[in-house]
Amino acid sequence: MSANTDKPVTFQEKLEKNIFALALMVAFVVSIGGIVEIVPLFYLDNVLEDQARAADGSAKFPELAGVRPYTALELAGRDIYLREGCYTCHSQMIRPFRDEKERYGHFSLAVESKYDHPHQWGSKRTGPDLARVGGKYSDEWHVAHLMDPRALVPESVMPRYRWLEKATVDGVGIEKRVKAMRTLGVPYSDEDIAAAAAATEGKTEMEALVAYLQSLGTMIEFQPGRDYRE
Repeated sequence: MSANTDKPVTFQEKLEKNIFALALMVAFVVSIGGIVEIVPLFYLDNVLEDQARAADGSAKFPELAGVRPYTALELAGRDIYLREGCYTCHSQMIRPFRDEKERYGHFSLAVESKYDHPHQWGSKRTGPDLARVGGKYSDEWHVAHLMDPRALVPESVMPRYRWLEKATVDGVGIEKRVKAMRTLGVPYSDEDIAAAAAATEGKTEMEALVAYLQSLGTMIEFQPGRDYRE
């Protein structure tokens, strides 16, 4: 039997045979997804912070003003976090679902990431979400965990990071880093930039990474019963 040559060609088949049309359609669909995620950030009160005002002019969510830039040591630790690819296994975005809040804590607010370049949102969780890990464990626990994860969590697949205990932070480099972050809008002062090298002098990369981890999720004192989605 001969194939039916009168069968109409579908739109999908046309796209699959035309790489340019397929690329345009993919870009269009991705753009819609991006717009849906980005546009709300321009009008939701809880992400605007300084513009979130009550009728009397006072801040509607004054506790959100506690979000601050990272210290020089925390910023150095964040750079190490990115360099070592920690973000490939750990997200920093708790979603507003009951099971996530019960496990990790209050859902993440966009304002918490306003000084992150780039932010660490995502969905990859080979390991647990770290958005609120700050203060959950002691510094000693973090050091022991980074040195040998399976000594504390037997089922962990996380690699060891023993070299961080011997490597030291580049003070001159972090001073330049703080200065560069200011060009991106992070409100570091001249004093912050001048003090960056001294603040990290003699510090190991292990100390820097632990300082960064201990800062995560600690800058807002969430009020019981307050709905930050208003």
